[in-house]
Amino acid sequence: EENMTVTEDFSRVENTYQMEAEVCIIFSDFRKMQNVCNLLIEKLGTSVTINPPHFYHTPEAIDTLRRQVCVTAVGNTRRKAQEVCQLFGQALGKPLLIKEEEMKEWGGHIDSHLSHSADSQTLQERIQNATAYASCRVFAVFEIKGKENRRNKLL
Repeated sequence: EENMTVTEDFSRVENTYQMEAEVCIIFSDFRKMQNVCNLLIEKLGTSVTINPPHFYHTPEAIDTLRRQVCVTAVGNTRRKAQEVCQLFGQALGKPLLIKEEEMKEWGGHIDSHLSHSADSQTLQERIQNATAYASCRVFAVFEIKGKENRRNKLL
C-alpha cells in the first residue's frame, strides 16, 4: 500500500455519475507488475487503460549494485591469485591489503521515472535503457605460504 497512490474523480454526465480512477503503483518485481496488469485487463476489460511502465533505479539499488560488483571483483582476484599459487606449489594466505582502485558505472536511469521521452520506445528498449552496469577494479595483496609452512603446521 505504501507504493500505491489512487486518485479518484467523480463527475455527473446527464443523469448518471461517472467515476474515473488512476492507480499508480511502484513495483520492484517485473513479473509481479505483468501479473497485476494482466489481471486488471482480464477483470476490467476495455474500461481499464494501462500506461507503459517507467523503469528506474533507486539510489539504494545502485548502492547495492556497487557493493556486489566490488565484492565480486575481490572474489575474482582471490581466485586468480589462488590459481597462480597452485601453479607454483604455494598456498594463498590471508589478504594483507585490498583497495578499490576504480568503479565505473554506465547505462540505467536513476530516478528517471519522470522522463516522458520514453513513451515512444518499445518495452525492450525501455528495459535496455534502464539497465545499469558497473565494473570495479581492485588491487589486492595476499600472504603466500610456502610448502615448508604447511608441513610445519601439520607436525
